[in-house]
Amino acid sequence: MTTAQIVAQFRKLRVIPVIAMKDADDAEALAKALVDGGLPAAEVTFRTDAAAETIRRMLKAYPDMMVGAGTVLTVENADAAIEAGAKFIVSPGLNPKIVQYCMDKGIPMIPGVATATEIEQAMGFGLKAVKFFPAEAMGGLKTIKALCGPYTEMEFMPTGGVNTANVKDYLAFSKIYAVGGSWIVKNDLLAAKDFAAIEKNAAEAVALTR
Repeated sequence: MTTAQIVAQFRKLRVIPVIAMKDADDAEALAKALVDGGLPAAEVTFRTDAAAETIRRMLKAYPDMMVGAGTVLTVENADAAIEAGAKFIVSPGLNPKIVQYCMDKGIPMIPGVATATEIEQAMGFGLKAVKFFPAEAMGGLKTIKALCGPYTEMEFMPTGGVNTANVKDYLAFSKIYAVGGSWIVKNDLLAAKDFAAIEKNAAEAVALTR
């Protein structure tokens, strides 16, 4: 899939769960909870050693899920994500080396930005969709709207501080194609293996986007 096709899928999903998985043995159960909750997507962050195996297992169980890698900071992270079958790669910042590497590998890449300078860097790579991180800490929707003044063709996926209280406000703005949500798969729920609660959170997130 191309980056444009990934963004189109994100636009339909509206919320992309952001996950830090410590035990890949829970990957299939997590995937089922998200699918059953109506949110068949995941950004599996490379904050843990279980990331690549989690991606692999989730996609083996549910090949149609939109499962990709997040917090990709190095070429090694990117290679591990690609080998695991990740459908997209997301990073918290914009590292030109990593962006170019992913583009050369033909995998959709969504880098993180927080400033006008970084948006212009993304544009230099021909990108029209980025992650805005950390969203709330950087001024949230107000900042995104201000940035959209000069950068009319750029679209954003705010992540960081997005929750049930503000997700509707974010998604109401036309230049936001999706949001990243860590509240859906909280670490304490994973630790407790409470997949029923994760499914409930996913369903509630979907309801908030309607």
